Order: sequence, then C-alpha cells, then structure tokens
Amino acid sequence: MRTGWELKPLKEVGKIVSGATPKSKVAEYWDGGISWITPKDLGTLGGQKYILETSRKITELGLSSCSAQLMPKGSVIMSSRAPIGHLGIATNDICTNQGCKSIVPNEVMNSEYIYYYLLNSKEALNKLGTGAVFPELSGKMFGDFLIPVPPLKEQQQIVEKLDQAFEFIDQAKANIEQNIINAKELFQSKLDEVFSQKGDGWITEKLKNIGNVQTGNTPNTKDKENYGDYIEFIKPGHFTKGGNLVCKDSFLSEKGKKIARIISPNSVLMVCIGATIGKLGYSTREVCCNQQINTITPYDNVDYLYLYYFLSNTNFIAQIHSLGKSSQATLPIINKSKWENLEISYPKDMKIQKALSERFKKLYRESEDLHNIYQQKLGNLEELRKSILEKAFRGELTN
Repeated sequence: MRTGWELKPLKEVGKIVSGATPKSKVAEYWDGGISWITPKDLGTLGGQKYILETSRKITELGLSSCSAQLMPKGSVIMSSRAPIGHLGIATNDICTNQGCKSIVPNEVMNSEYIYYYLLNSKEALNKLGTGAVFPELSGKMFGDFLIPVPPLKEQQQIVEKLDQAFEFIDQAKANIEQNIINAKELFQSKLDEVFSQKGDGWITEKLKNIGNVQTGNTPNTKDKENYGDYIEFIKPGHFTKGGNLVCKDSFLSEKGKKIARIISPNSVLMVCIGATIGKLGYSTREVCCNQQINTITPYDNVDYLYLYYFLSNTNFIAQIHSLGKSSQATLPIINKSKWENLEISYPKDMKIQKALSERFKKLYRESEDLHNIYQQKLGNLEELRKSILEKAFRGELTN
C-alpha cells in the first residue's frame, strides 16, 4: 500500500445500513414517490454506475412500516445476497430491500472511489458470504471489510483515471459487440439473398412432397426400461449453434427405441412448440426425438444440408413464428399438418444444391471464426478492466 494511505474498515469511512421490505399485500405501502431497489434491480444496471430509476417505489407510510432507511444521494448500494456484488450509486434519496447493504460515505470519502473499490473486491466479498441456500454477506462482515483510504484529492484522481479508462473500454466493447452482430447478419443476409433470387431450374414444393415428415414421440417415462444408453433422444434443449444436436444425458434403451419414431440419418429437425419454436438442427446419425419436434428426411433429389439452410432463411422462420402465434394464444405451436404443407424452393440440379450447401458451410465457419476472435477480444478487454482496477488500488495510477 502506498505511503500516506490508510487501511480502514468500511464502517469507519461511512454509515452501513441494511434494507427491509414493506408488506407486499398492503397497497398503501406501494406505488409512492420513494425509490426502492433490490439485488435484481441492481443487476439490470449492467455495469452502469448510477441508479437513475427503480422499477418499484414505496410510500412514506411503507417506509415507516419497516426497518428500511432512506439513503441520501451519493450512497453506494451493493447486493449482499442472491447474488453478492451488484453495485450502484444513488442519484436521489433511495431505500433498499433486505438483500442489499448501503454505505453512506463520510466527508473524507468519495462515493465513486468506494464504488470502484467494491467492484474490484467482488470476488473477495463473495467468499465472505455464508448460508445454506444462497451466500449472504452480513452487515458485520460488510462493515469490517477493509478499504485502502488515500487522501480525498487522490481518491478523486483515481476515479478520474478509472472513468477515462472504462469509457475507452466500454466504447471498444460496444464496437466489438456491433462487429459480432454484423458478422451474424452478413451470414444471414447471404442466405436470404440466394433464396430470394432463385433462378432457372428451381422447383417449389411442399415439404411433404420432398421427404418423409414425422413428429417425434415420447415413450412412457414411468417405464424406466424405455430409457438407457442405446439411442439418442433429442429434445429442444439439445439444439446448439450451427445446427448441431448435442445430446449428453438423454437416451432411450433398445426397448424404448421400438416404441419411439426413428429419425433416419441426414434428416432436418425443427422445434415446433414453445419459446424456441423455429430452432433448427440436422443429424447425420439415426436418432429419436420428442413430440415438440417435427422432422423431415429428404428424398434422394434434395440435399439435407441445402434443406437445413433453406429452412434457416429469414422468410421461412418468419412464417414459422407467424403460424405458431396464430395457432394458439398462449403457447406457440405448429402441428405436423401445417408444417409439412409449408413450401421450399430448390434447384433441380443436385450439384447446384450441394455447391450452395458447401458455400453456406464455408460462410458459417468464417462467421464463427470472426465471432470467436471478437469474443476473445471482449475477454481481453475485461481482463484489462480488471488489471486497471487492481493497479488503481495499489496506487499505480497516480503519482
């Protein structure tokens, strides 16, 4: 620690306050003018330093009905359970629920300095949490947590340096995230371009006319002998990026396979019910699947990968979502009858189909390579942020 700095417990540099919650069923306690925040609300700040608004507010009566206290502007608020470490600085008077701890800095402390120090200490604070259901940081533990205290002027200099560095990092991060979106959109735009133009020698057919269409089914789950390790049993959660089907923990036995519907190799599968409706995958091996999934095994005149990419185009997926919503108000669903009557366009020449499939595979690999590069850059920026924070509290950012 640098000369001139002191190591003090948080309780000596500010007032430590725990929150509370007015009774939820008493209407007079809610929808008032006093900002009230929870760990979940702090989590939605997403790295934003200041608390500008809260999703819920309480009344003066609600405040007086519980042990919550009004925290003044400049108070630093941290979630102390479920999870520990979400942070924000109050921009007006505010109170919290019991899942938060607040510190009202005294006259020798800068609020933003405390904020940044707690941000840097998130891992250490989490280790102090106790509890069987979820870790919770007690008021005593929080108050006893040590903070290096430079002179106020130096605290302000450290905050300025961190603000500048984080602004640069946040801008670089935003640029990279936009590049990730652009890479994904480029691949999708190429798909859409090809399938919107079509050309001579293209045919339009209903799905049921170009392959064997099936809906999966589920063998009786009460009969444990239906399940084992004989054949993969695909569910919506097994659909991953690029159409891959990753099934690590869901298999049928040989007996279960005889009850299920067999999906032949080189088939395309689509989730046709629920929140992930339209999710696509393909399998080069024999599998089974549940009733949330429709499948098609194309005949010899249609390449299965071409079919997968066609079903991935924006217009087709839009049809899926539209049909799903019109079928049922609460749960999107497309039955086999509707699905198999949707249309696909394809070149009659199988060589052209396969050439397009290879082109799309290459484009997808290139977009994934870009995505991985950008993800690495994002990771590097977060490491840089962490490194700068650590240097700040070793006294390495100021003279």
